[in-house]
Formats: sequence, structure tokens, C-alpha cells
Amino acid sequence: MKLDPNKKIDIKELLQDLENYRPRRRGWHWREGRNEKRQIGDFEYHETSEGLKNYVPLPGSRGFGYIDPQPDCVITTEIASGRFEDDIRRMRMAAWHGADHIMVIRTAGQSHIDSLLEGTNQGIGGIMVTRKQVRASRKALDMIEDEVGRPINFHSYVSGVAGPDIAVMFAEEGVNGAHQDPQYNVLYRNVNMIRSFVDACEAKKVMAWADMLQIDGAHNANATAMKAWKVRPELMVQHAINCAFSRKIGMKPENIALSTVPPTAPPAPCMRLDLPYAVALRDFFSEYKMRAQQNTKYMESDAREATVTHTLNLMISRLTSADIQSTITPDEGRNVPWHYNNIAAISTAKQALDGMDGLREMVKLDREGVLGKDVRELKERAVLFMEEMIEVGGYFKAVEQGFFIDSGYYPERNGDGIPRQIDGGIGAGMIFERDKDYFAPVSVHYGYNAIPEGFEKASDAIGGDTFEDPSKIVYIDELDEFDNVNVRLEELSKYYDTNYVKPEVEWRADGVVAVTIFLPLDERTAEFAAIKCGEKMGLEDVTVIHKNVMHPSEGTLVEIKGKVKFDIDINELVIPEKIPVLSEAEIREDIEKNPMFVVAATVGEDEHSVGLKETLDIKHGGIEGFGIKYLYLGTSCPVEKLVDAAIETNADAILASTIITHDDVHIKNMRKIHELCIEKGIRDKVILACGGTQVTNEIAVEAGMDAGFGRGTHGIDVASFLVKKRREMKANNEN
Repeated sequence: MKLDPNKKIDIKELLQDLENYRPRRRGWHWREGRNEKRQIGDFEYHETSEGLKNYVPLPGSRGFGYIDPQPDCVITTEIASGRFEDDIRRMRMAAWHGADHIMVIRTAGQSHIDSLLEGTNQGIGGIMVTRKQVRASRKALDMIEDEVGRPINFHSYVSGVAGPDIAVMFAEEGVNGAHQDPQYNVLYRNVNMIRSFVDACEAKKVMAWADMLQIDGAHNANATAMKAWKVRPELMVQHAINCAFSRKIGMKPENIALSTVPPTAPPAPCMRLDLPYAVALRDFFSEYKMRAQQNTKYMESDAREATVTHTLNLMISRLTSADIQSTITPDEGRNVPWHYNNIAAISTAKQALDGMDGLREMVKLDREGVLGKDVRELKERAVLFMEEMIEVGGYFKAVEQGFFIDSGYYPERNGDGIPRQIDGGIGAGMIFERDKDYFAPVSVHYGYNAIPEGFEKASDAIGGDTFEDPSKIVYIDELDEFDNVNVRLEELSKYYDTNYVKPEVEWRADGVVAVTIFLPLDERTAEFAAIKCGEKMGLEDVTVIHKNVMHPSEGTLVEIKGKVKFDIDINELVIPEKIPVLSEAEIREDIEKNPMFVVAATVGEDEHSVGLKETLDIKHGGIEGFGIKYLYLGTSCPVEKLVDAAIETNADAILASTIITHDDVHIKNMRKIHELCIEKGIRDKVILACGGTQVTNEIAVEAGMDAGFGRGTHGIDVASFLVKKRREMKANNEN
């Protein structure tokens, strides 16, 4: 199965013969071509990687030849739609925008399995992980890799009491990275301490065999603490324990990544607190990888606020050379991330990292000043924290005494840490010492294993295990006859590869739309007024997802979401033919050889000027930027004056703008310009074009114009038309 960029991914075809699929590679893949200077378009880049074969560039790239520089660090997107068939679609979109670390949240592997033995195969923000989901995702990513021209890392969670089991399945199915942190289990999931660390030994051993990247979960301390910036010393201690423990089990340093999150956000003076912490981490853990996650603790429902915070986080990533840049969707504070917000987060990262390319070459961290002092202090507090933990009897004893997640800035303690009991928690009393003759007939195993005589290695006893012979893997399809992907595909068959479409943000044809409303009301009243507005629009299940008070009494901005009742038959759409646009270089070259002059005005009794000025002025990407000279006659210009000006200046073209449309005055004025040009004998010598919000090319041509330009028109569209039309007129005259 090969993907076609012009066709949707065929989920049904993807699922065919899934029981026989085998992943084509194991292990983590870093971006290639890092630490190389490269020329991309007009610019030299110092911190990029190899580009993509197929991609969607940033919108602003239009002014730079649609270049798409790929930063040097791996970029993560976190996907949690709860339906793996929709996750796959989102993975493809993310890869085209530059993501090469697809992190899919699957709860059984993230936390503990005891509460998930029954329930649904689909859900919100995390569901039971199954071999089918993982296999289908990895198979899809194999094809997406070919489409974009870069290896893509697939990632999920190997934690909780299901950790070792999930690790084995992930190794079998070609998963490339995973979260694995026994402290996460203890502190945040109340898994028994001994059980958590013993399980971690087995899980990490399997991950090491599969060359998987391990990401720890220490960042959850600042997400959980009441005052996140005060746990910075503790965070470093947690990272140190995780790294040392993983090394003891056999993980390579280059496969160990610290999950770091800047602990604060504006309006706190975040750079003064977060940058020293990031530098201190680099000092202590220079032989390991840094996975820079963005702040979530202080995210509310304002996507703009989240984006600003995350951009500041990205500056720290650039200044401290993050190896992996995780992206948090700006809508995480108000709903399960939507398709386009996954992409928005990736684009924010790519835009910021590209913009700060080479920043460290120009800006040096001042180790001799305040920064150096703060870094040293943080490291000292972390070392003292570690020493005290050892003095009280080690990690388990320290946890029992509530050392961790305390809101005090160490050595201060406020007594509000998270205490756990060594003999308590989920899975307590379930660890047993192995007998001397204990034997596990597998190739990858942690600890003592009494291999019987006659076998060179343990797995020889069964003729090789599933790591050595993948044909032994037992593939089990979904067992629930009502809650499975085939049922969902059938229920939504109307919207798969047909002419019917429905808006969506999370799942295929979920019908969800978002609407922004400003109301001159106080916050409370505006909230319920906005819901009523949505209902009157015909939306169902209307919910407020964001409120922002502009003034206590003058007004409130409200964003709502709801579901539409309708779908659209695309066969009924009337879509005008898209006119191809010449490149900027070709337009400039033509104008340089053959200068062009135009006269322009807003005609009739129309005072609108913004649209026309943006079409003309170099400031807004207008035709002036391509070398076209113009005479602007202002607003409310009589059409006679406009035509006479064209004659007097020997203009190549007349550009008219009209917004007002009552009594079809815009059509009448276009027709009048055409007729005047005939009357004065210049119609075959001058190009006529008109623009406006209600103008279409069809309307303009019917009124005698050569072209019409409506909403969304840019200077390059007009310039391209003028050049092509002049060439056409010249060719006709020659013939």
C-alpha cells in the first residue's frame, strides 16, 4: 500500500492482512543532517536537519519561496482522540507539518490496568492499548515515512502494573520510544514502590533490547506541586534517580531522555526562573538527551495565552539545545485536542525554532552574572536534597516521609508532600523472591535466570521466543462485536470516500464547529447568551469553551462549540476554476524588462480604501513590490476621472475597487468603465480589472472587465494577472 498525496488514507485497506504485518525497523531515529550549515532558499541555516519530500510550509513562507526549514531537534505531537483510525489520519497531517515523534496516549500502558479491564475501546484522552491499535498505527507510519521522506518515531507509555507486558508488546510491534518511570507510578498513581521498581527492571530491559528511547516522567512533579517553581531541586533528584536506575539495568545513555518542563509561565517572571533550571539540568545531565515539554500547569482556555507561553518555552529550548521538542496543543486547557490544534502546536514549534536559528551564536549565557549564581544555587539544593534522602534510608523511606512534591523550596518543607507506604498501594504484596531454579525461557529478561543444561540461551528451550521468531506472536482482533473499528467504519461509511462531508475536529464527521462571539455583556450573562446564540444558529450540544472579559461591564468574548445537524454534498458545490499564479521571480523579471503603469481608485460614492491599498502598496505585499508603478486617485472617484487619468498617463491598466453593492451599483460602474474605454478608443489598449468583497471574476467579465477579484485576493494574484494579460494582448496584436 502506497499513499497518494492527493487521496485520503484508506483505513479499510490499511486494516487488511494486519495479522501478517511486521514492523520494518526497531529503535529510535534522530533527525539526519544536524550540525550542518545548509542553504535553503535565500538563507543559510545553522540548526536545521534534512528537509521533507512532501510538506505543508508555514503560511508566512509565501514571502520566501515556500521554503520549509526543518529544525534540528525531533518534534513531538501528542495525539489522544480515542479512536485509532482517526489518530492515523492526524498522524499523517502532523508528519506533513514536520512532526517525527508521534506520541499516542493509551491509558493501560500509562497508568494501571486494574480499572480498565472492562470498558470501551474508544474514549477521551486515553483508552486500553491493544496490539491491533499499535500495529495499525506503526503500519500507517511506515507508509507516511515513505510519503514525507523521513523516519517517524512512534511512542506510547510503559508504566503502571501493566508495564512489562506492554513493553514486550511494544518491542514486538516496532514502537520506537516510551515513557517509563517507576517514580511516576509511585508518586502519581499510587502503585506500590517495590512492585513499581521491580516491574521497571523488566520493562527497561526489554526497551533496551529494542533500542527504544526512554522518557521519564519527573516533570509531573511541577505539574502536581502547588508552587511548581519550588520543586526544581527535587526535579533534578528525580531525574538523577531515573538515569542511574536505567543505566544499572543496561540502557544506553543516548537512549535516556529527561522530560523537562519550564516550571512557570507569565505573568510570573518565567525566564528568570525557568532558564537557570534548564541550564542546571544540562550541567548535571550532559550525557543524556533533553526532551523539552511545554508548560501545561498554567494553561487555561485561552489558546493565544498558551501559544505565547509555549513560544517562551521554545526560546529556552533553543538556548539550551533541546534534543526533542514536545508540543502541547493550545486547546488542551479546554477540550481534548482537535485536529488543527495539533498542527497549530507543531507549527508554533517549527516557526519559533526556525526563527531562532543560530541564536546561541549571537547570544551567550552569562555564567558570571545572575544566571550563573542561580544555576549554582539550584544544583547545590539538589545535591543537599539527595544527601538527605540517603541519610533517612533512601528513596522509599524519603517517600514515606513526604519528601516529594512538597511546596517548600528545599531545604524548606511545608509538610504537604505526597507520602506513600512501602507496604501499601496498588500491587502491594505481589512481589516474590525467585527460587534458585527459577527459569524463564525468553531471550530478554532481567535478573537471575537458571538456564537448564543443554541450552546455550534460555529461549532455546522453546525454539526461540517472539523477539526471535515473530511468527509466534498471537494476533487477537477486537473481541467486542459492537465496539470496534469495523462497526465505526460502517456507521460512518457515508463519510468515507464519498461526496458527503461534515465538519469535524476530533473524529470523522463528528459535526463539531467552534464559533467566536463578542457580546456587550458581563461575563456570566455573556456565557449563557452565547449558548443561546449557538442554539439559535441551529447547533446542538452547545458548550462554552472559552471566555475572556474585555471589561466588567462593556463586553465579553466567548467561544462556543456545538454540533451541526447537516452534511454537505460536495457534488452540489459551485467551485470556480482556480487561476494559476506566476511566481514572484517571473513577475519581477517581466516587469523589469517591460515596465508597467496602472491607475487605481475606489469608484462611485464608495469611501472604502483598505482592500485596494493592500493590493497596491509594497507594505502589504501589493503590486508595487513587483516593480509595478501606479497612480492612486483615492475614494469616491468618478469613473470618468479614472478613465481620463489612464489616457493622460498612458496607463497599461485600470484597477477599480467597489464595495457598495446596493442597486447593483458595482456592476453598473464596471460596465460604465468598459463603455467609456470603448468610447474614448482605448479599450483594446488597456487592461481593466475590478475588486471588492462582492465581486467575482464571472460578474466582472460579464460587465466588460478583463478580470474580477474577490475576498482573499493578494497583490501577487493581481500582478500575475496583469503580466499574463499583457502578454496575451501583445501576442494577439502580433498575430
